[in-house]
Amino acid sequence: MHRERVIDGPLPPDAFLAANMEPRLVTAPELVVVLRELIAREPLFHRPEFGITRRDFERMTAPEFWEVGASGRRYSRQFCLDMLERRYEHPTEEVWEIGDFHCQQIAVDNYLLTYTLAQGERVTRRATIWRRTAEGWQLVYHQGTPVEPSPEL
Repeated sequence: MHRERVIDGPLPPDAFLAANMEPRLVTAPELVVVLRELIAREPLFHRPEFGITRRDFERMTAPEFWEVGASGRRYSRQFCLDMLERRYEHPTEEVWEIGDFHCQQIAVDNYLLTYTLAQGERVTRRATIWRRTAEGWQLVYHQGTPVEPSPEL
């Protein structure tokens, strides 16, 4: 790391933040088909119809895939594949709530899918970059960010 001189300042009052914080995310009409295809694949690595073996997950992830977990740690493709292989030796079934989907094209055949995932009390915002290939959809990047409870404004 290196040090960099930057410009910063205090945040505006809470009332301003509350009124202007959340973006209005609307998927463009021409991306609705892509949105539906990607919704069917999330949460990633937890949809048995797309596979539960290491070979399935290798096909599903681009060679350069990596992720940032909700902990803030970075995970390599190799580490994720190893952990998935171990997880599916003894799978369990859960019920999670998932919603607030939004899809945005970020490059030719590359799409950013964002959504909210509630696993009981734990709520995270998720972001996945998906790439459409001749062989099907592949994961390029994934990130989970915990949602802190909203302060009363």
